[in-house]
Amino acid sequence: MSRRLSLRKRTAVLLGLVLALVGASAAAARPRHELKFDVSFPAATRATPADGRAFVIVSTTASSDPREQINIVNGAPYWGRDVEGLRPGRSVSLDSGAATYGYPLATLNQLPPGRYYVQAFFTVYDTFHRGDGSTVQMHMPCGDGQDIFNSPRNMYSTPQWITITGDEDKPLKLSLDHVITPSDPIPAGGTCQQGNPADTQHVKHIKILSPALTKFWGTPIYIGANVLLPQGYDDPKNANVRYPVEYHFAHFTENAPHGFKEDGSNSFSQFWLNPSSPQFISIEVREENPFYDSSYVVDSPNVGPYGTATTQELIPALDAQFRTIAAPWARVTSGGSTGGWEALASLVFNPGVYGGTFAGYPDPVDFHRHQIVDIYDDANAYDTLRQFDYPTQRPDDRNTAGDSIYDMAQENLWELAIGDHDRSGGAWAIWEAVYGPQGKDGYPALVWDKRTGAIDHTVAAQWKPKDLDAKLAAEWSTLSPQLRGEIHMYVGDMDTYFLNDAVELLQKNLDAQTSPPADATFTYGREKPHGWSPYTDAQWFGVYAAYVASKAPAGTDVSGWHGASTTAAPPASAAVTTASSKAAAADTVRAMLPASMDGGVIDQTDVKLGASR
Repeated sequence: MSRRLSLRKRTAVLLGLVLALVGASAAAARPRHELKFDVSFPAATRATPADGRAFVIVSTTASSDPREQINIVNGAPYWGRDVEGLRPGRSVSLDSGAATYGYPLATLNQLPPGRYYVQAFFTVYDTFHRGDGSTVQMHMPCGDGQDIFNSPRNMYSTPQWITITGDEDKPLKLSLDHVITPSDPIPAGGTCQQGNPADTQHVKHIKILSPALTKFWGTPIYIGANVLLPQGYDDPKNANVRYPVEYHFAHFTENAPHGFKEDGSNSFSQFWLNPSSPQFISIEVREENPFYDSSYVVDSPNVGPYGTATTQELIPALDAQFRTIAAPWARVTSGGSTGGWEALASLVFNPGVYGGTFAGYPDPVDFHRHQIVDIYDDANAYDTLRQFDYPTQRPDDRNTAGDSIYDMAQENLWELAIGDHDRSGGAWAIWEAVYGPQGKDGYPALVWDKRTGAIDHTVAAQWKPKDLDAKLAAEWSTLSPQLRGEIHMYVGDMDTYFLNDAVELLQKNLDAQTSPPADATFTYGREKPHGWSPYTDAQWFGVYAAYVASKAPAGTDVSGWHGASTTAAPPASAAVTTASSKAAAADTVRAMLPASMDGGVIDQTDVKLGASR
């Protein structure tokens, strides 16, 4: 026994000596100084102090500015920290302290020595003293759709190659010598909000000051719209013709709805300029805001009363300026992804304004499947937790073969590094801002911890008013007289972001309604990803025309806009009941939209920074 103890003692001593030597060697190899960047701007770039978030971005390639290489996977590493009152000529330090946070490397000291193409960036925050008494600092977009790294008034440095040795004895200095300017000329007395795109023969633009949003944000807030007029709109013989309206919701863009070109250089434009095609007015709302490029067109505690501004301020202005049929039966909503959620939500929250929706691959419509997270019952958004197993990472993006592209934690941490308090301009940030309550600090209350993914179920319960499936289930007896036969949805059954799961829950619940039946249609693309549609944009207008004609009041002359390329469904007669009319309208759509389809098209939506929903 004593001999064994002696051996153990000798072994312990030797092991201690080895560890000491290893530790000494590691200490000798450890850099004497931690990496630090000092970021500043001269008075020539900006003459006044700035609040905001300073960034350092590094890349191994000079193929483009490092700020243009940021992405969720295979992107350039970047780090940011919030700054208050940075004066011209003064600097802010980005280092390995807690105030600086980055992605995919959380701290600067994780960056290995090497030669890097380096750029500094600064997002400028504005202070809003809001009508509800809260004060927040956010970046106001300027005709850019909250594209932070290309948004006017933000600053950036000229990229430069820097060799990092890992033993820098002083901060590396970066000067923000450029400021981004608006892409459109700003008219005298005007604003860059919502942009200032030029009109053409068929494409017009409108922008109005919103009293509701101005009161909420405590500063003038504008909303606008891109208006595509039908062929023959200005022909004197059509001076008395009024047209049904497609409200097409999408990400912020100054482009014409559906990519229309005046020269007819694409297939949709050729369709639109053909006199025999259905004649509609197509409208896209422009509603960039301090959180995102889209407001989601509903009233919310954080983003503001964009639903009210759209339905009570913008639509009346559009009806006054253009020859619309200003009645719900002649207004349909459409869109995909973000626009798909907006299309459905606009109808559900405003059934007396719109007369039907054709919503594609929408953002989550049931928060039991917020993408792949059940915010009501799951413990963690990033991992599936079981009693004895290791946590399983939740996928966020997949291809149709089932391979994961990145997981939930990656996209959320990527957003967090761009901006805390949901100031990233990303999808998870806007969902939290739109769907959830305001926190005590005036910013959106976090439904889960951004670092760990732990869900706060007290906050999650307060998302229910924006849970469209829950709202329809709870209020069907009230909503059904207006919504029966008006909900038409489509999605690929292998949606990239798992959005088909929530759509399937919505279908299950609407199919269960019998008093009265929902008469909703759901179309699934077999093994199709995000962006799938059963029809091209041009073909959809044939569906809209037949649908609107089937809902038109008795005696309505649809010949002025219905088009010769589609067979009109007969207008409802005075003898037909409202319920029968709604069922007939649903049958009209159902005949055109089988439940499952192999064909269709993939819509390449405008890509925002990161993942476009």
